[in-house]
Amino acid sequence: MALALRRYLVTGVVLADISAGVALGLAEIFDGHQLHFTVGENIGRPGCEVPTCGLDWIPTRQPVALEQWPPAGPGEGLTTVASWRGPYAPVEYEGETYGLRVHEFRRLRELAAEIDAELTVALDIDPEDEADASALRAGGWNLRDPAEVAADPVAYRAFVQGSQAEVSIAKNVYVRSRCGWFSDRSACYLASGRPVLAQDTGYADNLPTGIGLIPFTSVEDGVAAANEILADWEAHSAAARELAVEYFDSSVVLEGILDAAGV
Repeated sequence: MALALRRYLVTGVVLADISAGVALGLAEIFDGHQLHFTVGENIGRPGCEVPTCGLDWIPTRQPVALEQWPPAGPGEGLTTVASWRGPYAPVEYEGETYGLRVHEFRRLRELAAEIDAELTVALDIDPEDEADASALRAGGWNLRDPAEVAADPVAYRAFVQGSQAEVSIAKNVYVRSRCGWFSDRSACYLASGRPVLAQDTGYADNLPTGIGLIPFTSVEDGVAAANEILADWEAHSAAARELAVEYFDSSVVLEGILDAAGV
């Protein structure tokens, strides 16, 4: 039975923190597990800086129950839900520091002022970072309380489906390591027919991009991509749903995990 298998499904940040801590003797956390899955699809491949801890990682994707995320009509503005720092500290590995979303948000703060649409982020930001919150608001970002926006699954889905598209800023550790991480939140936007403008973490190595899903690395190409989405929203919306059906359908993703497990 599948439940009898000892598996370890790793998210990008957990893998980054634990793997980067291998020098501290944390690799034993994986002891006893037979199979190791990761949503950092590039881990173990050339160009990805996340160490494997000597394990054979099996790539998978974030599954979405498509019937719970049907396509919706046109919404308003570009949105996302995010943590400013989250529960993790920056990772130190081989003399390099891999940071948090705060570091990428500061670098890309000017996006809101340059895109001809309202950018709303339900941001879990620390009270001690009020100076950053004020700077974001002054730069055109509309900040919402994630405890309100994502108070329950119904509210969260309504927020996602009330958007035109998602603008997703990733954690610095994902961006720098090129691990290929892609958010389950972004997969829900795609399933809802919401195009996704997501900072590139290397996911473009594994997913088709250009329509429905567009990676960006700088303010300049983020603005260009947002304008492209807004100019032809219907085509990007249809492509977003198609991407979700082909790559994130829970029945397909979970079947792949069971096949890899020999079940």
